[in-house]
Amino acid sequence: MPPRRRTPPEVGRPALQQWLADPAAAPVEAVRTAVRFTLEELAEVAPGNSVEVRVPPHGAVQAVAGPRHTRGTPPNVVETDGETWLRLASGRLTWQDAVAGGTVHASGERADLSAWLPLQAARERPGAAGAWRAP
Repeated sequence: MPPRRRTPPEVGRPALQQWLADPAAAPVEAVRTAVRFTLEELAEVAPGNSVEVRVPPHGAVQAVAGPRHTRGTPPNVVETDGETWLRLASGRLTWQDAVAGGTVHASGERADLSAWLPLQAARERPGAAGAWRAP
């Protein structure tokens, strides 16, 4: 069972949309909310405890099915910054490019998140006026 969502979609999606509209001008609180929302989304679409995804200082989540770790540093860790994470979650950056560019540090045999990125809830897509969509 995935963890209980702490960032409701009606709060997370607008924060993500604000970041997508202008990443450089997005307030820190919007970035934090968007990161948490998308981390929770990852945990929902890839439930499990075998990979710890860290986006300091905004949040962290355990996801991906497989062996669970219980003590110390987990064997599968992904760590990146907020901007890189949001670019990955929204499809503005590919997993391969982020790893090759050194903006994502992934260790462990299950630490490849390319199968789940971009996240459906964060993808940019056309929509009707007033509907949720990224510009």
